[in-house]
Amino acid sequence: MDIVLEKKPVLLTASQVWNDCLNIIKSNVSPMTYNTWFVPIKPLELIESKIKIQLPNSYYYEWIDQRYNTLLHKSIKETLGEDGSIEYVIQEETNEPKLDRPINIRIKAPEIRIPVRVNADFKTGLNPKYSFENFIKGSGNELAHAAGLAVSNTPVGSSFNPLFIYGGVGLGKTHLLHAIGNRVVATHPEMRVHYVSTEEFTVKFLESIQNNTVNDFQNFYRNVDVLILDDIQFLIGKEKTQDHFFHTFNSLYNSGKQIILTSDKPPKDLRGLDERLISRFHMGLTADITPPDYETRLVILNKKADEIGLSIQPGILDYIASNITSNIRELEGCLLKLLANVSLTARDMDLPMAKRTVQEISTTRKSHISVDMITKIVCDAMKIDENKVRDKTRKAEIALARQMAMYLSKELTKNSLKNIGLYFGGRDHSTVIHACTTVKSLMESDNRFHDQINAIKLRIETAGV
Repeated sequence: MDIVLEKKPVLLTASQVWNDCLNIIKSNVSPMTYNTWFVPIKPLELIESKIKIQLPNSYYYEWIDQRYNTLLHKSIKETLGEDGSIEYVIQEETNEPKLDRPINIRIKAPEIRIPVRVNADFKTGLNPKYSFENFIKGSGNELAHAAGLAVSNTPVGSSFNPLFIYGGVGLGKTHLLHAIGNRVVATHPEMRVHYVSTEEFTVKFLESIQNNTVNDFQNFYRNVDVLILDDIQFLIGKEKTQDHFFHTFNSLYNSGKQIILTSDKPPKDLRGLDERLISRFHMGLTADITPPDYETRLVILNKKADEIGLSIQPGILDYIASNITSNIRELEGCLLKLLANVSLTARDMDLPMAKRTVQEISTTRKSHISVDMITKIVCDAMKIDENKVRDKTRKAEIALARQMAMYLSKELTKNSLKNIGLYFGGRDHSTVIHACTTVKSLMESDNRFHDQINAIKLRIETAGV
């Protein structure tokens, strides 16, 4: 009589299943895509034919769900059978659950980096107080935040190279740059990470010309692993510096080094910048940062109040969040001014004090705004010669730009209707009233026009701040 030994079922772990999936995925995507979007995913749990995987943030989920959903499900079904399925968990929504067992990836091992600290004399230029942990994420910066995380997790071979972040003054661009740099330094101590403002970069370049040390300057910047350059718009009008940066950019990019840039406007609007540079900025990912919404402003105020030890009534924070809408810097400035008022007057903070402080900040903001400034910014946005809006022409696009400038002049300055009309070619106050009515009507009926006016308004309010 033959004895049949019953085979014990093989118990797979989530890690083993996910590693098999990675084998399939890796053969269907480019190395950069694989490293950027799939390596950061963590297997959490396997329940029957369902695998639970953790994604770094919601943006990762949206990107993968839109572009790689079919590939993911194909890999799961090939590994677990037709009943195989996936459950996504967003890391932001968890308390870092532990893996069931250490991952033992059965694919070709990547190059192993031996952590070697950069020479202690190397200057990163980074401010250690800025991190992802104290960066407030909201709807206005979600893409930039997610892309920054992706780059900091995979600083070599990132799909986002260059990463170009743009937005108005005081919205957190510089904070995000330092957070990316600090994360790379912490996780890849062997890498040379350098942050520099464009103004400082320009000054150092000019000094290198004067001191006959251009080769040293060039060697330094072309040998960093991650170059972070803030406010690239300040290269406009500096042809020699632009040319040098163009060659530095090419050298770093061709060597697979990461480049991260910021500006106050998108690449296409950087008129006066070399077209060769602009075309290279478009090779990676462009992400904007817009003013924070009400909920984000409230979170920022609460966090800042905690940091400086202020106990503030919810009604006061609500009033500030509702009335200071342009940028984060003004929100924080308002709290500091309230703190100063409390300290100097020895009075308790109340709503009337908050209202006076907000009014003072609003008045200070408006004091530097002129009709001339508004006209320049409107015409720049509309790509119209500003002299033409003062002419008698009724050409449609010029007339609209004139009406927009009149409307914003009434909204943002203390000039009378008469003075605004005089500025625009000696027109009377009734023309200004008509312009304001027309613009308001267009804003109510056309969402794109509404957004355009608000974007121009933000540029005006933050210019020179």
